Amino acid sequence: MADLHAINDAINKRAGRKLLPSILVSLFLLALIFGSINTEPLLFFALIWAVIMLGVREIAHAYRTGGIELPDYVLMTAATVLLVATWNGNTEGLAVSAGLTIPVLMITLLLISQKDFIKRSTSAVFIIFYLSLLGGFILLLANHPDGAKRIFALVALIACNDTFAYFVGVLIGKHKIAPSISPKKSWEGLIGGAIAAIIGGAFIFHSLFETTWVVGAAIGLMTVVTATCGDLIESAIKRDLAIKDMSNLLPGHGGIMDRLDSALFTAPAVWFALELIARYL
Repeated sequence: MADLHAINDAINKRAGRKLLPSILVSLFLLALIFGSINTEPLLFFALIWAVIMLGVREIAHAYRTGGIELPDYVLMTAATVLLVATWNGNTEGLAVSAGLTIPVLMITLLLISQKDFIKRSTSAVFIIFYLSLLGGFILLLANHPDGAKRIFALVALIACNDTFAYFVGVLIGKHKIAPSISPKKSWEGLIGGAIAAIIGGAFIFHSLFETTWVVGAAIGLMTVVTATCGDLIESAIKRDLAIKDMSNLLPGHGGIMDRLDSALFTAPAVWFALELIARYL
């Protein structure tokens, strides 16, 4: 038993997190995602809305540690308007609500206080763009006759990349991609994730959307780029604000943003790829 504990501790130390709680949380999140989208799409909207609201609060709290004061209720209201408009109006709702919400948000912040207006307003707009506008593409994928398949494709592609990049990086990762931003992310892990995502993408898109293997593989490779960039952006935010995790809400993971970062950058790309497939293939 002592040996098992020693092995577990060694794995956790190498991985930089507690693996068992991480796996259990991941399974719980997957159950929520696929349970809601397959039961009632509106439940999936409520889930994504709740997740993004938590993300807004996390980043706003992180900002405060960096000396940027933003009112949570204003940000959450703006984000809610954009998400509701996206769910009901699809791409038009997303575009129009973004064009209207962001100016209103800036004016509201100006009325609240003129102090550090540039810093506060640009920080607030970043939150809305990062979470609500990019997150809106998750809703665009879901709010479709093939919504369940599209969300499965998104989640599966990210899982292929993140899971294999993580384990390959833990096992043999030595050459760091961006040590000043994300010290644990390695080129070996990137290659491992790429191989898995390419194979997974080829299989998923050929099986679910009847595309050629090459198209699916290309989308898988695209996912590697978007998911990695999303992770690096979130890591850069934490580095800039001098924090380790956005929060400790999810055992073994950190905060909501530590799980949402890849999806925010990948959802628009997958949505665009599916639009191209529908029109030209």
